[in-house]
Parts: sequence; structure tokens; C-alpha cells
Amino acid sequence: MSADIPDVSGLDLSRPAAGHRPFKARVVSLDSRLFDAVAKRHWPGADRVLPRLSQGANHGVLWFTVAAGITATRTPRARRAAVRGVASLALASATINTLGKRSVRRARPLLDAVPLIRQLKRQPITTSFPSGHSASAAAFATGVALESRAWGAAVAPLAAAVAVSRIYTGAHFPSDVLVGGALGAGAAFAVRGLVPTRAQLAPPGRPRVTAPALPGGEGLVLVANAGAGTSQRVKALHDALPEAEVIVAEPADLGAELEKAAARARVLGVCGGDGTVNAAATVALQHGLPLAVLPGGTLNHFSYDLGIEDARDLSGAVEAGDAVAVDVGRFTACDGAGAGERVEKYFLNTFSLGVYPELVRLREHWAKRIGGKPASVLAAWKVLRSDERPMVGKFRGKERALWLLFAGNCTYHRPGFTPGRRLDLADGLLDVRIVHGGRRPGARLLAAALTGSEVRSPAQAAVRLPRLRVDGLGADTAVAYDGEVTRIQGTLTVDKLPEALTVYRPLSPIR
Repeated sequence: MSADIPDVSGLDLSRPAAGHRPFKARVVSLDSRLFDAVAKRHWPGADRVLPRLSQGANHGVLWFTVAAGITATRTPRARRAAVRGVASLALASATINTLGKRSVRRARPLLDAVPLIRQLKRQPITTSFPSGHSASAAAFATGVALESRAWGAAVAPLAAAVAVSRIYTGAHFPSDVLVGGALGAGAAFAVRGLVPTRAQLAPPGRPRVTAPALPGGEGLVLVANAGAGTSQRVKALHDALPEAEVIVAEPADLGAELEKAAARARVLGVCGGDGTVNAAATVALQHGLPLAVLPGGTLNHFSYDLGIEDARDLSGAVEAGDAVAVDVGRFTACDGAGAGERVEKYFLNTFSLGVYPELVRLREHWAKRIGGKPASVLAAWKVLRSDERPMVGKFRGKERALWLLFAGNCTYHRPGFTPGRRLDLADGLLDVRIVHGGRRPGARLLAAALTGSEVRSPAQAAVRLPRLRVDGLGADTAVAYDGEVTRIQGTLTVDKLPEALTVYRPLSPIR
């Protein structure tokens, strides 16, 4: 029996036999070989560029700078991409620094094989696994790409360079960078799960209607509001649709030019803000024409809710003949001047009375001097400090004190009394929100903003209905509709023209 027992006295049993090393040991060995291979390789120009790039990404400075540059292009898609990139970076950084670095305490690579010119001036003192710089780079680039493929493609090479720089400078092993990048991309998708991209929440392409397909834009007559700073948008549209006729009109001549354009157009186009689009929609309804909308003003809620943010979106829809029918809001009342004439006007976005028309008036008063956003803030501050008494109106025969009545054309998805965005522009409903009672508006308006539109309280009410009537409005009552202000009195009726307007919109999101 003893002859059958092998002699193991000469074997070292303290380590595995060759070819049977644990998986972790093989990964570490491969990681080290890859690190050494990068350390020995010389890339022309990289010794100067990559260390500076790596240091520039410290604390996210590089990505905040890139986000500011993207935002400076002043397009909605670019702004959303920048915000999503920064939000993804923040989540990735918080996750890496609170969980990742503490769960695996891996030492940094030895720098013996890394040329001195490549090494960072200030060596990191945290643990090596995973790479926070790579996580931030991947998170930012992925977040941007999820909102805008074009901007994502522009940012991706920079993010990849930052990741490579962490190995090239000796700050990390390759596996640190790979895992960090994967965690960063995961953070971007997690942010998308919490806050869906606009492409995920695109308005439904219904009810789809037949509209002329205009190759090159032939048959489209577009009127642009010169006072809305539309020159760049108009040039981009002309490049995309060279056969379209474009008229640049001064604000005072806008109505006349729209009528002239409607007389010879197959499709009426408009470039400007919500007030300009409202004027064009009124003319299009009267002439039975489809409407093509290009955003170009301070506020462009209607075009953005359609999914049209630039000339590329509009030109694709016009050439393909992609269009939908949308609801149009309408209000009728007696003229506020006391003549007793009944007036009828339309709105595509919102109608309101109470303190909101005063806010619009103050904003327009200051906008030319200090800019649109500062003017809005100043106007809101003035209104909330106002000592005005609430207006009075009758609902179903019951008299109520009103600070604000807001009626949106279709359902808005944002809490509070301010409008958000609409996912359906043909739901047949008015989104009505009322702030009522009390002596001062400030606390009640703030309560409405904080508690949300679905919460009923002594300060506010919210309901969705196809028609609204208010009686007993005093003379010279101010109302606002799509950013315009007019005066009414007597009985007010607000209702809908369901699916009354044909509008071009891309039926699949362009990213």
C-alpha cells in the first residue's frame, strides 16, 4: 500500500500549481501586463496632452466647462443634454466616492515604468479601484448622448481620452478604468430611469392627418417675426428648404403679411414666439391651411410640445408630409372698452385672468431693458408683493374672489399653477387651475406652486373639463392668452375646437 502513495515531500503546497492560478490572480496579472504595455508605449503628442487633460478633469471641472459650452448654443436640445450630462456625472461621482472607493481598497500602480514627463504633478491619494475620472467621463458623455446623439458623438472622444489618460499617466490600472466607465454609463441610464428623455416622452403621433408633402419646401410661405431675433433660424430653414418662400416682417406688419402669405400658400409657415404663432394659427384656421411652426421667440411652448425645436425637425416633417390635428382653445366675451361687442379669440397654449395678465404686462414692460428671464423674475416679485384686491367672478351662480384662473389648452404635466409640457395636444380638455380667496396673493400662489395641481385646498382648485363659464366680470378685466394681453367684461366662455388645426410635426423623434 505504501508503494502506491506518491512522494509529495518535495512539492510546495503553499501556492497553486502552474496553470491553475485563481481567476483573481489571472486578472491581476493581465491588468499589470496591460498597464506595463501602455507605460512602455509612446504616442506622439500624448505626453503633453493627456496629463493636462487628466488634471483638467479633476473635480469635474472639464465637464462643467463642456456643459457650459453646449448650453451656450442656446438650443433646447443642447441645454437638456448638458443638464442630463451634469446630473449623470453627479450621481456617478457620489456613487464612486461613497461606495466604490470604500468597498475595494486597491493600491495605486507603481510608477517605475511610467516616464516622469507623463506622471501627474499631484498624485492621487485615494484608492485605485474604480477610476472616478473614468466614471465621470462616461457618465457625462452617456448622459449627453441619451438626450442628443449629435452632442454625444462630439463629447465621446474627449471622454475616451480622459479615460485613457488615467492609464497613460500611471494613475490607474486598466480594470479600474473599465469598471469606472461601466459604472458611469450605468449612472446615466439610472438618471434616465428617474427623468425620462424628451424622446421617450414624445407627443403621440395622433390623430395623424393628411397634409401636403413639400419637397424642398415648395409651396410653403413662412412669415418670420423680425422682432423675435429669428434671423439664424430663418437661414437654417432656407438651407434645409431652399424652395420655400420666407418673409421677414416687422411686428406691426405681422398680421397683414400673414394674410398676404395665406392667399398664395399651400402651407402657411411662421417663425416666432407663442404670440406670433397664435396670430398665424388664427389666419390658418380662417383660410383652412396647414400650419408649419418654427420656434424663434422667447417662449416657444407650442412648437416644443409638438416636438419641433429647430429647422431640421420642421423641414423633415414638411418634406415627408407628417402632420397631426391639434385642439385650439377659444374664449369669447364682451369687449372691455364698454362698447358691448362680443369678441372671440383663440389660444394654443394658455388663457388666464387675475394676477397672471399683470405679470405678463410687467414682464413685457421690462424685457427689452433687462432681458426676458430677469424681467420674469422681477415681474413675479412685484406681483407677489402686490396689495391689490382679488377680482370677483361667478361660477355656477356662486360669487368667488379670484387671484388667478389658468386654463391650458390640453393637459399640462407639471405641479403647481405654472404650465409645464403637454404629451397630448388633442385630448379635448381644458386644464383649469384656480387660486382663490384671501387678502394677499403671495402665500396662496406659493402654496399652489408647492402642493401641486392635483391637491385641493382652501387656496386652490384644479379640474379638467371641455368648457368653462365665468359671469360677472368687471369692466376692463385683463386677460392673457399665449403671452398677449387684452381687456374684457361681462360673461366669459372658454371652450375648445377639437382637432381643428393641422400642424406639421415629426412623427419620430430626431435626436
